[in-house]
Amino acid sequence: MNQGWNYEAKVAEIERIIARIEAGDLELQEVFDQFAAAVEYLRQCESFLQERQQKVDLLIETLKEE
Repeated sequence: MNQGWNYEAKVAEIERIIARIEAGDLELQEVFDQFAAAVEYLRQCESFLQERQQKVDLLIETLKEE
């Protein structure tokens, strides 16, 4: 993830996309494009959370060893 990446901003963007799709005011192609973008953002968020979980697990292991 680059320095400007922000988890909360991505979650907000996903929620905005879902709201636009649910509102039904998009053309069909736009729905597909927005859905694809939301899926990519979800993947980025999942990667971010997995990285943080690994760091937490490592810290816990370090504490247990002391």
